[in-house]
Amino acid sequence: QVQLVESGGQLVQAGGSLRLSCAVSGGVFSTYCMGWFRQAPGKEREFVAAINWNDVSILYADSVKGRFTISRDNAKNTVYLQMNSLKPEDTAVYYCAADQRRYLSPFYYRANEYEYWGQGTQVTVSS
Repeated sequence: QVQLVESGGQLVQAGGSLRLSCAVSGGVFSTYCMGWFRQAPGKEREFVAAINWNDVSILYADSVKGRFTISRDNAKNTVYLQMNSLKPEDTAVYYCAADQRRYLSPFYYRANEYEYWGQGTQVTVSS
């Protein structure tokens, strides 16, 4: 069974930075596409960033482009989300997700394209 565990979420001031990590076990991480999503209170889960198995395809939501960076370390079975210039509207529970395909689906921004999910980590950005 594939398991994903996020970490790194915390309270931070606007303009600050955080790095989220997602450790994956129980599967062949190096062959997966990985995604980050977030969900704010009262809102639907939304796509943040995605990366394919060999870093060739990296995609971002417009709302985070230029501020967030997704990366992966296949030797450590871990995907990261570096978040800079944080804004109060970035406040949400952040989830990582795994898609067993090597290459990103044309619908990479849809949550139901990913088979496995972590439990989430809370990011709160104060103004």
